[in-house]
Amino acid sequence: MRIFVFGSSIASCYWNGAATYYRGIYKQLHALGHQITFAEPDAYGRQQKLDDGIRDYVDVVVYRSDDLEDLIRKAAGADLVIKHSGVGQDDELLESEVLRCQSDRTRVAFWDVDAPATLSRVESDARDPFRRLIPQYDLIFTYGGGDAVIENYLRLGARNCHPIYNGLDPDTHHPVPPDPNCRCDLLFVGNRLPDREKRVEEFFLRAAELAPDLSFILGGEGWSSKSMPPNVRWIGHVSTGDHNRLNCSARMVLNINRASMADVGFSPPTRIFEAAGAGACLITDAWNGISEFFEPGEEILIASSAEDVVAHLSSVSLQQAGTIGQQMRQRALRDHTYAQRSAQVQAVLQQDQLSEQVA
Repeated sequence: MRIFVFGSSIASCYWNGAATYYRGIYKQLHALGHQITFAEPDAYGRQQKLDDGIRDYVDVVVYRSDDLEDLIRKAAGADLVIKHSGVGQDDELLESEVLRCQSDRTRVAFWDVDAPATLSRVESDARDPFRRLIPQYDLIFTYGGGDAVIENYLRLGARNCHPIYNGLDPDTHHPVPPDPNCRCDLLFVGNRLPDREKRVEEFFLRAAELAPDLSFILGGEGWSSKSMPPNVRWIGHVSTGDHNRLNCSARMVLNINRASMADVGFSPPTRIFEAAGAGACLITDAWNGISEFFEPGEEILIASSAEDVVAHLSSVSLQQAGTIGQQMRQRALRDHTYAQRSAQVQAVLQQDQLSEQVA
């Protein structure tokens, strides 16, 4: 199957947390025999901060707004056209224009990588143009969200809704020797975003204040102007190639979901599986659905406050942390690889084709 994709970027993870997800899914769809073209805008300086190792399984097309008319014509020659949410440029236009590609041969899907934000936007404004487009898509995929997201999309007229969760690519995220320069008690990597910042203050920065004798590393863009405790070291943007080195050098790694994702639940972010691949001991903020992915206390640690974070740092020995990290890695390898996620996508596409033939 020829698949033409519009997304934020598969070539760069700079200010683009979805890159790991895109790479995992499309690498494995390529392995299943699909031909992937990924169109991404020349925006946000990402083309100046490219990552390595992805062009062997996907044809990347970098475009400007003026190129969209030609791209839509090219996309119409594919078997499946996918519009991801959050492309970051011309999103509203693309949401409607990709539907022009629909034909007896070409199916069109909307793949939402931030369903809580999309649904909140649509439900708060009955005149939102995307609201009337939802029923026109042949397929709806989502990054996560569980039953609440499925039911919401169906209420809005979607023909179907299929959550495809984040996963692990063991070729990309795996154990490596620790880097002495990156040793710390707790690592958190995440860009500074409006609906994450307060939670970073609550779970990470306050934990650092409560544990002045411990060392903390903060990675991600946007934090340069943020006031931090003296035991926190900010290291800026963390490229994909540095994930393993950092995750394997920290005694524990912290995950903090954005507020909207935490509220909806059932939305494990890429950071969880990146840490799992490295065999890191992970502490995550509490959200519904965690136990569907990892066993609390055995494969992952849960925190509802900074005090909980510090309690884990104080009570879990280095040996225990290593055991938890290894058990998490084994669970991810068993149940949560991108090969398994892409097999789910393949099954949906095959069922859709079969339904179309019967109709």
